[in-house]
Amino acid sequence: MLYNREGMPEEDELVLCTVTAVHGHSVFAKLDEYGKTGMIHISEVSPGRIRNIRDYVVEGKKIVCKVLKIDKVKGHIDLSLRRVNEGQRRKKVNEIKQEQKAEKIIEGLAKKQNKKIEEVYNEISNKIFEKYEYIYQCFNDIVANAVNLEKLGFDEKLAEELTETVKEKIKPVEVQIKGMLKLISYAPDGIEIVKATLKKADGENINVKYKGAGEYNVIVNAPNYKEAEKILKNSVDKVTRYAEKKKAIVSFEREEKWNIF
Repeated sequence: MLYNREGMPEEDELVLCTVTAVHGHSVFAKLDEYGKTGMIHISEVSPGRIRNIRDYVVEGKKIVCKVLKIDKVKGHIDLSLRRVNEGQRRKKVNEIKQEQKAEKIIEGLAKKQNKKIEEVYNEISNKIFEKYEYIYQCFNDIVANAVNLEKLGFDEKLAEELTETVKEKIKPVEVQIKGMLKLISYAPDGIEIVKATLKKADGENINVKYKGAGEYNVIVNAPNYKEAEKILKNSVDKVTRYAEKKKAIVSFEREEKWNIF
């Protein structure tokens, strides 16, 4: 991976690491983005008593850690593995995967231009890093037509080539939110009432699927969470108002957010 950061990480920052050495009461790991080595005390590997530290980490394993403390004078970096929850781990790994994908796109462009990838990467990244933390973030903005590369300092030809290549390789970023709708009517024409109520949730970005026993999965896809939340709220409000008007039993429960890339 070509991506690297200068200097030292910040305290509480999440970092992707490669385990380099495992000892009885400590683990040493290389911070992939910084090229520096940090240490994880056994007490920061996992909560509770650890009988065999190698049950949790082995040399060569990729792990996501939180930076606990930095001694800039001595160059020491204290890390924690146990203080990273699953959601944080997934988010960090996803960032790295997207950055690797962005580098692959640059590699393809370099081959097309018959240049070394390092040369093209440096030319592109130097301009992007003035505004973005990661290259993939800029690429996502390109796909969403939210950035003009020429305004970032790219010459017209490179801006055109990069924009075309990125749009060929990356789908527009979407977010997905879900919920469970419960809808029951005991009226003589209850089936028709339920059908009419569900139609109130119809929309281009919303999908309602029957699960069983009066329960329906509600799924919304949109370019961002703000828009997704707005679509979901409008649909649920329409369904609720209509159901209550028809004296049907209705409730809605939101589920966890998920990103789709």
